[in-house]
Amino acid sequence: MRFSSTATTLLALLMACGRGAAPASDRAAIAYTPRTRNVTITTVPLLVKELAGTYPFLKQDAAPGGVLAGKEVYAFSPSTITAVAGDTLHLTLLNPEDDDHGFVLRDFYVTLRPQSRTDTIYVTKSPGIYEFSCNVPAHLPMMHGQLVVLGAGSLRSP
Repeated sequence: MRFSSTATTLLALLMACGRGAAPASDRAAIAYTPRTRNVTITTVPLLVKELAGTYPFLKQDAAPGGVLAGKEVYAFSPSTITAVAGDTLHLTLLNPEDDDHGFVLRDFYVTLRPQSRTDTIYVTKSPGIYEFSCNVPAHLPMMHGQLVVLGAGSLRSP
């Protein structure tokens, strides 16, 4: 069987690369040093009674029997935070509007007063996906998010 010079060169390269290069699954995990991460989370009104003049449909939707009766739609922005187990999160929680909110995460709670800024610290512990939410009943189930905590052992060298 005869190979072209291009095929021979390619075959030689593949064989050379295969020697001494461990498959990705065998590479050692990176030694991870926990970091401090600065995260700002803001409460955001999406569909609230104060917007009924802007969105006329809200008058009917928020009325008794409407799809939003007794509810207002708020959000946290961002709604997903990613960190690694052991990281320290310096959280800046902003509530620029006139409703009370709460930030509830697993074993952690912060009251967010109207037109306020709250600076606090949270240390991630175990890998997993943890829900956070507002504790005001009229803001649930819409006002929520996730803290995604990666395990340091899951990080691999490129």
